Amino acid sequence: MPQSIQLSVDVSMRILRPGDAAAVAAAHVRNRSHLSPWNPIHPAEYYAEEWHAADISRRLAVHESGDGYPFGLFAGSSCVGRFNLAGIVRGPLQSGVLSYWVDNEYAGRGLASAAVEVVVKKAREQIGLHRIEACTLLHNMASQRVLQKAGFQQIGVAPRYLQIAGTWQDHNLYQILLHD
Repeated sequence: MPQSIQLSVDVSMRILRPGDAAAVAAAHVRNRSHLSPWNPIHPAEYYAEEWHAADISRRLAVHESGDGYPFGLFAGSSCVGRFNLAGIVRGPLQSGVLSYWVDNEYAGRGLASAAVEVVVKKAREQIGLHRIEACTLLHNMASQRVLQKAGFQQIGVAPRYLQIAGTWQDHNLYQILLHD
């Protein structure tokens, strides 16, 4: 992947770097209320630069092994979204798990759709995956539209799948097959 891919006039996408911790932490602070209905309850330290520095370091180590791809969306030096292709399993499965979010101020501009397309293309053409899975809360229609637009198909519902906003919640399960 080139250093960065332009998703729009003002937003680019690239693999995170160690120096991004402050920008990522600031994005989480700025979007705390926007993301809280869709996320687990995070401890206070989650919103600190130090927490994100350690998280980015862990994710980059996984990336170096080829088992994860931690992307950031940036408008200048400001982080405006995160996309992770993680949990990559090789062998007969050749699969990974996609998760993502976009800054409240940048939502509704097609950035999530553009970024998911980039991840799918990279997974197919460079990483060599057979499949990507993703999940959404049952009422997260915007995220469901993003996945469907990229070619993901719903394959089921997982009851009480993840603890989100303090409650075990059902999720729609999606997948895209990359080599049919």
